Amino acid sequence: MSEKVTKSNEEWKQILSAKEYQVLRAKGTEPAGTGEYDKFYPKAGEGYFACRGCGNPLYSAQAKFNSGCGWPAFDKCYANSVSTEVDNSFGMRRVEIMCAKCDGHLGHVFEGEHLTSTNERHCVNSVSVRFVKGAPPAEIAEETVADKAA
Repeated sequence: MSEKVTKSNEEWKQILSAKEYQVLRAKGTEPAGTGEYDKFYPKAGEGYFACRGCGNPLYSAQAKFNSGCGWPAFDKCYANSVSTEVDNSFGMRRVEIMCAKCDGHLGHVFEGEHLTSTNERHCVNSVSVRFVKGAPPAEIAEETVADKAA
């Protein structure tokens, strides 16, 4: 990851749509099943998913899977691309995932569901990411949130 991106709320409002700002900066959530990448499954090597706010590569196409949750799901992220924070809102414990470069809200990570071999589901708002065709800018290793905590 390169240098941290820091902008004022007014600067973010100038470059993001209202919907993008609500999710990325105000930690909103798009309705389930409405995002452009919910049912989008590119083949491995076709591209990657980057932060819509700053362009930071976050997830490989290969990491995306069909969890049936209504939002794009990934089972691992690029190393050092995602930061986490415990979220105790709505009467439950969740782990919020954010872009490590601009702190944009991506969604939440859930563990222990046994949906993939990594045992993680990064539940990501489509509006928080964009699909970029081609290889990421550099060869980047992938990791799970659990790897980061170890």
